[in-house]
Amino acid sequence: MPVIPTAPLTVGFDLDMTLLDTRPGIRATYEALSAETGTHIDADLVVTRLGPPLLNEIRNWFPEDEAERAAARYRELYRDHAFAPTVPLPGAHAAVEAVRAHGGRVAVITGKYEPNAHLHLEHAGISADIVIGDLWAETKGEALREHGASVYVGDHLGDIRGARHAEAVAVGVATGPYGADELREAGADVVLADLTGFPEWLDRHLGVGRS
Repeated sequence: MPVIPTAPLTVGFDLDMTLLDTRPGIRATYEALSAETGTHIDADLVVTRLGPPLLNEIRNWFPEDEAERAAARYRELYRDHAFAPTVPLPGAHAAVEAVRAHGGRVAVITGKYEPNAHLHLEHAGISADIVIGDLWAETKGEALREHGASVYVGDHLGDIRGARHAEAVAVGVATGPYGADELREAGADVVLADLTGFPEWLDRHLGVGRS
């Protein structure tokens, strides 16, 4: 059923593997961290499970008393290695433009370190009205609720949890580690193969036809 927002439309998007393919840059950053510290890190494995907070992944490779320091160094190395190889995923620009075409606001709610999220969007030429980083699952939902987002788009099961927590429409995109069936089973209201289908879906959701 079409939904007519009672407040200005705000649509939230996840960043990694929803708007941007950050895998090459993240892989390169972990490889640099591994070389610098002498710690083995399977960067190819890391990029298959993007989404949860950085420290969750860092703790797989570093002891607890070194994890915070390793995470801080990762964030420093990230700026040298991650932006150039990162590209927008198919339909990312069009999805953001579709929200604006409906007079809406774009909120990027991500688990990524917020300063790096801003730099990623700038490098990709994607403009967001709201950018909030360092959030995961239900804490994403709190930010979505705070900013009045009625839709949240993400690739991870944690994104679905965040949308449900905010009572927002959960739109899953099968561009990350989970397939369409897994996203549906996790509670996604809508599942798209990628963002290329988002503008048409948003039109239907808002009850607006395309001429």
